[in-house]
Amino acid sequence: MNASTPHAPQIKVAATYMRGGTSKGVFFRLQDLPKAAQVAGPARDALLLRVIGSPDPYGKQIDGMGAATSSTSKTVILSPSTQTDHDVDYLFGQVAIDKPFVDWSGNCGNLTAAVGAFAISNGLIDTARIPQNGICTVRIWQANIGKTIIAHVPITKGEVQETGDFELDGVTFPAAEVQIEFMNPAADEDANSNGGSGSMFPTGNVVDVLEVPGIGSFNATMINAGIPTIFINAEDLGYTGTELQDDINSDTAALAKFETIRAYGAVRMGLISHIDEAITRQHTPKVAFVAKPKAYVSSSGKPVNTDDIDLLVRALSMGKLHHAMMGTAAVAIGTAAAIPGTLVNLAAGGDTKGKIDAVRFGHPSGTLRVGAEASMVNGEWTVVKAIMSRSARVLMEGFVRVPSESF
Repeated sequence: MNASTPHAPQIKVAATYMRGGTSKGVFFRLQDLPKAAQVAGPARDALLLRVIGSPDPYGKQIDGMGAATSSTSKTVILSPSTQTDHDVDYLFGQVAIDKPFVDWSGNCGNLTAAVGAFAISNGLIDTARIPQNGICTVRIWQANIGKTIIAHVPITKGEVQETGDFELDGVTFPAAEVQIEFMNPAADEDANSNGGSGSMFPTGNVVDVLEVPGIGSFNATMINAGIPTIFINAEDLGYTGTELQDDINSDTAALAKFETIRAYGAVRMGLISHIDEAITRQHTPKVAFVAKPKAYVSSSGKPVNTDDIDLLVRALSMGKLHHAMMGTAAVAIGTAAAIPGTLVNLAAGGDTKGKIDAVRFGHPSGTLRVGAEASMVNGEWTVVKAIMSRSARVLMEGFVRVPSESF
């Protein structure tokens, strides 16, 4: 290398690397980002791509903070809330692994569990509202979809309590329990901004026939709750609902089929106008398949018995079967389970008359409980809230470094 060749130095950006639920991501305060990245646009996207290590044609994200899965290729930006009666604005960016793309179209429910803790520890919550011991309630505005989330964060001696005995399947070690309430989680704003109907069921039906040229026609529940999700019966796809990651992710033909189903479902839900646009909207909608309870062995070797669960659910995220369950998809599962006649409701045993204290479903890593309350208003289903428990923990804090010409 020529010694006179100019080079750009690296810059430091204050950041925290956190686990939330079964995901990991890099968290930033908006005010700590370089000025050009403090507003939405190409500079912000370029910065976050470089932080995570994308695009990486090797699919490994070796030169960044990502870990080469949809669950670990995530970024979060937090700032004091612009909304009345809220504490913090939460913006989530899903970073593509092998493409130069950051998807801002939806929320990450798993990382939501870490938002309250980060906000408390980083001066975004009024100290008068933080108890010496007890629970701090953090009112979160989810800016991607325009929704309210309430996080109940345990506090010990004036600081966020991270350790505890709460176990979450898909996470190896126990931690402190964080209860999350997703208020009115139907993604109506998301649907409206993309030409959708704005209702929980954008087609007006709890079950539709989704026609996918070249693949087939499937009964499908397409719902906007937590995150836009397409539910299909496992048996209609040739599956049992007990599949683990390798059963799906090692099958390139299956992954291509799911992506085609996702594209046609996105058009049917009004999220895009043509299937070709699906490539620019990878984070949403999700595709999941459901089945009635059946015993299986989870990815950790833990047996899941029929009596342990109400139904089986497997979901894909960013083109691959998720190792556990996305938090936002769990909201969709709980909501759909509470509404009579959906495929999720039928797999879980049938009529619930709009309220379910908790449904326990089996996923590749084990089980998860989520509750929801829905009601019929003016002939349409609406959901009041969905509740689940997750955990979160700081893994590392300080600075990330990126070449200054990256953005």
